[in-house]
Amino acid sequence: SPVKDSPVIDSPGDWLSFITELMRSSHCLFAAFLYQEYRDTSEQQEIEQRRQRDGLPTAGLGSESGVTVGSGVTVGSGMISPPALQLQLRNTGRSLSLWQNLEAVQNSGLLSRLSPQESECWTGWTDIDAMFELVTSEASYYKSLELLERHFLQNSDLITSLSQSDIHFLFSNIADIMKASERFLMDLEHRIEESLQISDVCDIVYHHAVEHFHVFISYVINQVYQEKNYRRILQENTGFRESMAALENQPKVKGLSFTSFLILPFQRITRLKLLVQNILKKVEENTEREINAIKAHQELERIVKECNEGARKMSRTEELISIEKTLEFKSKSVPVISHSRWLLKKGEVLQMTGPKSTRTMKSRKLYHPIYLFLFNNLLLITKRSSNGEKFQVLDSCSRSMLRTEDMEDQGQMLAFVFVLKLLENQEDRPVSYMLKTSSMSEKLRWICALTPNRRTRFLSTSTHQPDSPQVQCIQSYSAQEPDELSIEMADVLHILERTDDGWMMGERLHDGERGWFPCRVVEEILSSEVRAQNLRECQRIQQAQGGQQGGTRAASRGRRATKTALYSPTWINQSEQEQ
Repeated sequence: SPVKDSPVIDSPGDWLSFITELMRSSHCLFAAFLYQEYRDTSEQQEIEQRRQRDGLPTAGLGSESGVTVGSGVTVGSGMISPPALQLQLRNTGRSLSLWQNLEAVQNSGLLSRLSPQESECWTGWTDIDAMFELVTSEASYYKSLELLERHFLQNSDLITSLSQSDIHFLFSNIADIMKASERFLMDLEHRIEESLQISDVCDIVYHHAVEHFHVFISYVINQVYQEKNYRRILQENTGFRESMAALENQPKVKGLSFTSFLILPFQRITRLKLLVQNILKKVEENTEREINAIKAHQELERIVKECNEGARKMSRTEELISIEKTLEFKSKSVPVISHSRWLLKKGEVLQMTGPKSTRTMKSRKLYHPIYLFLFNNLLLITKRSSNGEKFQVLDSCSRSMLRTEDMEDQGQMLAFVFVLKLLENQEDRPVSYMLKTSSMSEKLRWICALTPNRRTRFLSTSTHQPDSPQVQCIQSYSAQEPDELSIEMADVLHILERTDDGWMMGERLHDGERGWFPCRVVEEILSSEVRAQNLRECQRIQQAQGGQQGGTRAASRGRRATKTALYSPTWINQSEQEQ
């Protein structure tokens, strides 16, 4: 299906020449999908592949958005694009295409020239497939950023309805984010132009992570204010609200919300780390590719960590200030705001008081509501004021001086009950509270939060056994409480605790983060072989990084003096030649 007025193309070499010209005119011409769509499809495919290995029936991805693939790719607008390496992102069923299955690769005869040992590698997902996904997903990401800029940021009606401070709150340093992505994508494109058999991309990732990706940190830290001010502006600014509704309803946005574009940078830097991780799992050991992958992964991990810590610090400080305003101390005042303190869990429970006899158990007066604020190093036991806006502090205790005792279910009156012991409260004396929760999961969550080391064995990934239960996330979940864990589709987690009423506590394999989430958003990985493979891949990454720590630290100390010699971006060379 030739493109109108396109040159005659008889060989893969002609294809590459043709694509080179196309890519120079548009960096993301080959991204037929917005990043939100690409990311969802990629994660769904990862879930389906794991299901196949686990022997489970696959749900199938179906056909959506009018996308068909044959000799060309039909995009929603009806434009036909040639099935070249950089353009053919998807195969039938709207799943992401492997590099080895692309028509340009098949026609090149490259696979037939491989040795038997090399050919055996192409039966599954390879490091080149992983590199190819990194490139194509970056193109899709840049396409979404362009839409954010052109459709929203450059809309005169929307911008004139905002003050300069509101524009800064909403869009932050998105212009710097776009420049970083444009440079990165340009270098990735030039690498693909060099050869059908992609040599490496992690050296490019490392260079850009060191030089340019620091802009992600500023953007992500600002997201605390971004979300807060977006809600405020929607409520207060009628003109903005009407303009936003009109823009979100236009076809080019494909039903996506404005906020789904605002969170793209944080989603991308996190996903980029996982994509490099996938490359590291597949590359041959003790090679330059492995060294580059390890360095890129470590640098991205550092950036993601700074993003997370910066955002958490801002959010936690805001939360502490908000909580302190609601507290009224009955006797001894406790300073709540501290740089080393954050909220772990809060909520209402029932305190059981009075003689524990059969007669008094029947009295509803036995139960008195109290409200707990549990921080990482402090517990406040409070009581709501009559208007519900203030909390009177009744008692406090250092978290290290807390102990819990689980009580057996002794009928309805003692269902979901546990004992909380303060070894040394605010009056320097021991005291016990018999507490009742609303469900079994809530009881277990309080016990785990109050005394984690005594209730749950928090094992590191390296100490988990292959038979330890694992689940994969099949539906994204955003944490609603401080003790919950936000998880994304295709995340794999070890299960540390589970309840009979639908909750699990898990540890995510790729970063060790822990928290609670509902069982409905995950499915268990049944195959011991798949669980063992997940564990081996995770351990390989840890071991590979461990072996490179010393060298990477030394490189990072002098990185600005040495990295240019390791990798010189094509776009810089071109600029120098033009000058």
